[in-house]
Amino acid sequence: MSGHMSHSPGRGGEDEPTALVRRLRPAAGRTSGRERHDEKVTVYVSPEELVAIEQARLVLRAEHGIAVDRGRLIREAVAEMLIDLGAHGADSVVVSRLRSP
Repeated sequence: MSGHMSHSPGRGGEDEPTALVRRLRPAAGRTSGRERHDEKVTVYVSPEELVAIEQARLVLRAEHGIAVDRGRLIREAVAEMLIDLGAHGADSVVVSRLRSP
């Protein structure tokens, strides 16, 4: 296995990662955002990254009226990264960031 994601179209003409993320994201207004998740991933972050995440939560609440917990915020960030990677591959933000020293 080469280690990078295939860009072969899945059902509906979308790349598999993009199709998967779209299935995971509910339509706007259909849920409160609170839902049960059966799988768990532990991620360690620096103190500065944790403060940045908390600041993002406060900005979302204060400036946009969106109350969200850290888990939801991080799941949304991951979903956006997967969409970008599926759509842009080598030109995606995550590839660029991971290639940088």
